[in-house]
Amino acid sequence: MASSLLGRLAYILALIGGILMVLFRLLGLAGFAIVSMMSFGMPRLFPGYEILGLILGIVAIVIAATKRATQPLWAVVLIVIGIIALQGFGALLVLLGGIFGLASKYL
Repeated sequence: MASSLLGRLAYILALIGGILMVLFRLLGLAGFAIVSMMSFGMPRLFPGYEILGLILGIVAIVIAATKRATQPLWAVVLIVIGIIALQGFGALLVLLGGIFGLASKYL
């Protein structure tokens, strides 16, 4: 009973966290583009961190949408995604989703 509850919680947290990561990174890219168009001096640096967060958010959504968050390998992948992109509320939710997914397998 507890493992199915933790598995469902892992799925929900990873899915919501991935969606938030993608939305926030898209907003960051849009803001970067607007600021880059308005700068008249030196060109801005490439927004690699925003693109990395966007890709990691999409991966988290795919893992959560296929309901693999409770499998140990994919739970560890979600934990790593949450650690790498640990900036913002979405990455924290993905990290917690991975932890709950791993806990659901062993509890």
